[in-house]
Amino acid sequence: MKIGLISQWYPPEGVFIPGNLAHQLAGRGHEVKVLTTFPSYPYGRVFPGWQQRWRHRETEGPVMVRRVPAYPSHDTSTVRRALSHLSFGATSAVAGARWLADVDVTYVYHPPPTAIAAAALQRAARRTPIVLHLQDLWPESVTQSGMAPTGRAGRWLERSIGALMRGTYRLADAIVVISPTMAERVVAGGADPDRVRVVWNWTDDALFRPVPVTDEARAALGHRQRCTVMFAGNLGLLQGIETAIRAAAAASDRMDLVLVGSGAGEDGARRLAADLGADNVRFIGRRPPEQMAELYAAAHWQLVCLRDVPALRAAVPSKLQAALACGVPVIAAAGGDTGALVRSTGVGLVCPPEDWRALAERFVEASEQPAATRQAMADRARQVYRDRMSLRVGVDQFEDILTKVAAQRGRA
Repeated sequence: MKIGLISQWYPPEGVFIPGNLAHQLAGRGHEVKVLTTFPSYPYGRVFPGWQQRWRHRETEGPVMVRRVPAYPSHDTSTVRRALSHLSFGATSAVAGARWLADVDVTYVYHPPPTAIAAAALQRAARRTPIVLHLQDLWPESVTQSGMAPTGRAGRWLERSIGALMRGTYRLADAIVVISPTMAERVVAGGADPDRVRVVWNWTDDALFRPVPVTDEARAALGHRQRCTVMFAGNLGLLQGIETAIRAAAAASDRMDLVLVGSGAGEDGARRLAADLGADNVRFIGRRPPEQMAELYAAAHWQLVCLRDVPALRAAVPSKLQAALACGVPVIAAAGGDTGALVRSTGVGLVCPPEDWRALAERFVEASEQPAATRQAMADRARQVYRDRMSLRVGVDQFEDILTKVAAQRGRA
């Protein structure tokens, strides 16, 4: 089967799912052609050593990659973000006319919704079926992010993106979502329920796995021989980092909170920690992916926190899969499917989102957990990941979906 894969985000960026899927499918004998842009996430500027140009092609083993220019942006400007998404939609559509002309089925990684432009043209010209992989709910993720305009402009933006998503749902022959609640929301937004499938996201299994604790990793976290909770990932506007900092400040005599990463919310988080005098909160910046498993092992708990907005009740942050894959118990300050999964599987502690007092109680409870209890949670975490969320499980499901969609259209 010949598979076209379209994603604005692709390795060497940290958005690993499209790259994992491309290489795994190619390893199973499928011909995979990727259409993407030049790496810029999450910095909002093209990576050093890369230069945007039109006729760029590369080969990654059996995977063929075509990169097209796009405006790079990942800051808090709605206009610049929109320009980035629209520019990729336009350049990928032009390049895709030839690059994807012979594929049997097209996989589209969302967001942004403009990534479907090239696939839509192939569907119109050649009836090539589309499998849409949704990571976020739009327009909710945009309008509730804190970056969208308010008033009349905000309402216009919401209506426009909503109409775009309804059209996108109609175009897709299959829609893959990352949680049961997202499936319900997508159907409520106009998708055909018979076309919607739930496939839990995986993490990068080669990087995130159980490893021994090292002195170097403990030193990197500033380990002080007491309960250490680590938050790893984007310090963005939707993560609710302020809640975690307030909770850590309230439990400063019992635990340490270590924040690994960066993002649009980092400056505000640093100011809040300073204002609260939270000397048990440490920011250690972004670390290379190959160091992360050791940092996970050096912490007692991993923190997953989200803001309390409706769109995020269907979200399952990738840091949850990373923690489970590493066999580390979780503290989840989140509602919806994230909180429900942690609670139902017994892989950690849960409290409502944006409730710093409740999270402070969970931090204290975590510091009091016996080592044997924590290890039992860690063992369950690893087993849940292997059974439900691993790369093998996810690729099995996607191969089945892509094959069936292509067959229905008589393309394979």
